[in-house]
Amino acid sequence: MRFSLVLLPDSPLDDTIESIKLADALGFHACYAADETWHKDLWLLFAAAADKTKDIRFGPSLSSVTLREPSLIAQATATLDELTGGRAECVLGSGNFGLLAQYGIDWAKTRPLSRLEEAHHVLRALLDEGAIDHEGEFYRYSGLFTFARPVQRHVPVKLGAMRGPRSFQVAGEVADGVHHALSYTRSAYEYMVENVRIGAERAGRDASTLDLGAWVVFATGPDGRAAKDAARAMVGLYASSMSAEQLARNGVDPASLTDIIAAVGAGRVDRAFELTPPELADRLSVSGTPEECAEKLRTEIAPTGVNHLILAITDAALVKAFSGMDLPGVATMREQLQLVHDHVVPALGGRPA
Repeated sequence: MRFSLVLLPDSPLDDTIESIKLADALGFHACYAADETWHKDLWLLFAAAADKTKDIRFGPSLSSVTLREPSLIAQATATLDELTGGRAECVLGSGNFGLLAQYGIDWAKTRPLSRLEEAHHVLRALLDEGAIDHEGEFYRYSGLFTFARPVQRHVPVKLGAMRGPRSFQVAGEVADGVHHALSYTRSAYEYMVENVRIGAERAGRDASTLDLGAWVVFATGPDGRAAKDAARAMVGLYASSMSAEQLARNGVDPASLTDIIAAVGAGRVDRAFELTPPELADRLSVSGTPEECAEKLRTEIAPTGVNHLILAITDAALVKAFSGMDLPGVATMREQLQLVHDHVVPALGGRPA
């Protein structure tokens, strides 16, 4: 089992880089970040962190092929790979539907999965060959080339997927893995793994060799209740991007989120916190003491075949940025990284060691 960190890069950059340096020293596999306009630019952040780290890998999880042209994602990924000495990877997705709406884009009209599959082909060709001729439905290139060349012979390119089943199957067919965000039950991850396997077998591949990642809202600390409150403050924000099918696989009635999502849409994350029952927050996060977090990961996710835990660590600074609320007793980002290393990783027999 690999352990990685995923950021919403909103904190002061110096502070964020110190957290990345600690994650590197503790042996975390990778540091990912959301490639969204709402946050600070991950490519510049990771470029600044490149020479301050030794082993940790970097990349977007995920980068939207609806907003960022895939040839430019390939260029940035290859450049980051050179800067880090071969530690870059990339997770592609259709994009956050709420963000797309702010751009005036109706995601349902973008043919998201077909666009994503074609974008993956573009990225793979440019990373592997440095040039592409392509006449597709969404992207067209004639003699396009780049001098941005990666250090790795094969830069991992994965797909981000939530709803399924077809997106999971496509990841199994063509990509180096899948990062499945915001699920917390055994049945949800069994569904993901089974559909990745179907796609992999269709393409003559072994699904167990792929990166099967669980991207989860995570908060831990000695004060388990404070950690749960931190997760609770963010659950409505994240749940607004979950489909009805995914919510059902996580044992949540979509109707129970109507008022919460409306509050998020109105910019009232603090009100969404008030409307979110603690039991709903528990269901849609991994939070509490390190022992509680390890138990949920051990019983609900690890047995399904997932081999990569990607922790969206929620601290008081992140809650403050999104909601304006001050939550006492919440462990800092670096305190949580240390607790994961010291208590959660050993309980799951994973890395970092």
